[in-house]
Amino acid sequence: MDIRTVTEMSEKLIGNVEKVIFGKRSEIKLITVALLSSGHVLLDDIPGTGKTTLAKALAKSISADFKRVQFTPDLLPSDITGINFFSQKENEFIFRAGPVFSNILLADEINRTTPRTQSALLECMGEFQATIDGVTYKLSPPFFVIATQNPIESQGTFPLPEAQTDRFLMKLALGYPDKKAETAVLDEYVQTSPLDALEPVCTREDVVAAQTAVRGVKVSELVKRYIVDIVDATRQSDRVRLGVSPRGTLALMRASQSWAAVEGRDYVLPDDVKAVAVPVLSHRIISRSQGTIRISESNSNIIEYILEVTPVPVSD
Repeated sequence: MDIRTVTEMSEKLIGNVEKVIFGKRSEIKLITVALLSSGHVLLDDIPGTGKTTLAKALAKSISADFKRVQFTPDLLPSDITGINFFSQKENEFIFRAGPVFSNILLADEINRTTPRTQSALLECMGEFQATIDGVTYKLSPPFFVIATQNPIESQGTFPLPEAQTDRFLMKLALGYPDKKAETAVLDEYVQTSPLDALEPVCTREDVVAAQTAVRGVKVSELVKRYIVDIVDATRQSDRVRLGVSPRGTLALMRASQSWAAVEGRDYVLPDDVKAVAVPVLSHRIISRSQGTIRISESNSNIIEYILEVTPVPVSD
């Protein structure tokens, strides 16, 4: 698949999801970029803003297998990955696959389950495989996790550890729609849900081919140094206690490649890096003022300031 085809597919995908989620084109575009980057998304938002509907619309748009897990304190790791159970009929152990064996997994309210269960997703998200009772199973591509958490309620929650948070390519929030978009919601949902009539615009195989194609988007030495300069600035800033990890550096480059492809180019510009830097990096730092508690808005302001003061490379 060439970049032009990736661009056309992305535009169709974004437009299709917009039939269900109104007034959130930029957020849908970023989620599409995360999908093309083989990454995962953490949606940090209040209830009722369309997070579940967005995940379902995305799955329908690419003809993907969709699973949803409601994370609760009593959820076990085996409830996510699967179990081996003894079948009296077959007189042997049989593997029953968990919801991670899907293409798009919605991990709803991920911070309401215990760290032990949260960590069950680590291997799946990072290595696209699951190990159950010593046997490793590969996950079918594409594998895309959309996790949600409520930033307002903290009672009865288990904040995601750094290792888990760093596995997410982006952290986003849909937020409230504007008045025009919310009126459109009332118009479209007055009788039936537009999600019921949503048709696929591409296949899972198309997405996998696009994920491979975006890896070929050129990143010049100047842009690579620009990415490294931005990341290094998070480590040197007196406002940051914990800077971006090398995984974050790679994530920023991957997301920049995908953004460039969605924009119709086979090369990355500094503007592409700027476009994705805040959602890719803001959840990977801890500011000195916040201790161990993450405040997304504060972190976003720090990344935005770093982008302002970091010199943009200019090619001869």
